[in-house]
Amino acid sequence: MESVVIIPTYNERENIAAMVDAVMSLPHPFDLLIIDDGSPDGTADIVRQKQSEYPSRLHLVEREGKQGLGTAYIAGFKWCLSRGYRYIFEMDCDFSHPVEKLIDLHKACAEGGAHVAVGSRYVRGGKVKNWPIGRILMSYFASVYVRLVTWMNVRDTTAGFVCYRSEVLDAIELDEVHFKGYAFQIEMKYTAYCMGYKIKEVPIVFVNRVLGTSKMNSSIFGEAFLGVLKLRYWHLFKGFPKRRT
Repeated sequence: MESVVIIPTYNERENIAAMVDAVMSLPHPFDLLIIDDGSPDGTADIVRQKQSEYPSRLHLVEREGKQGLGTAYIAGFKWCLSRGYRYIFEMDCDFSHPVEKLIDLHKACAEGGAHVAVGSRYVRGGKVKNWPIGRILMSYFASVYVRLVTWMNVRDTTAGFVCYRSEVLDAIELDEVHFKGYAFQIEMKYTAYCMGYKIKEVPIVFVNRVLGTSKMNSSIFGEAFLGVLKLRYWHLFKGFPKRRT
């Protein structure tokens, strides 16, 4: 029980079975935790069927209704920490994140000295495919904005493809994470950065989903815009972040 990948799902029946098989087929033995927020399309039923193929490695937590990306990951972090996993990963279910790059993220933390490894679209060797140009620009300049406000030397601050060493998540007061949507990813990286943990970016090619429906909307970006200002203010004047004791 060294490595576990957390994938939050809502209506991902088109992708979930193939995603489970893709993760399980990697040469490094990753366990997989699906956090399903009451998908009405039967996503959780498919996971339960796949558990018969991977009974000791595929896990499912079901929650009532859509409670937000951040709360799903926090529930997953707690689940993984209570079971002693050493490397804990975040990943989307839509194949926008290249599954094989889990190996590189693991290597960055297990061998490369990183406490947090980020699958990055915006470092040398990284790129985005099949996104509309407007969305690429919005995402890129969002990360530029976060760097300008926070002074955090991470180029893809909104990335959702991440590996954490367990000691990082264990040090964070998970119940006090403020943001539940897009800004959650920024807050987690900024918290680790402020605590002095080493963050390393690993280049990835991000591919827009082919199957299923994106969960992104304009309100998510609004939360992130204001949230970054709040994070910087809290760090400068409110003693953020507090390390768990």
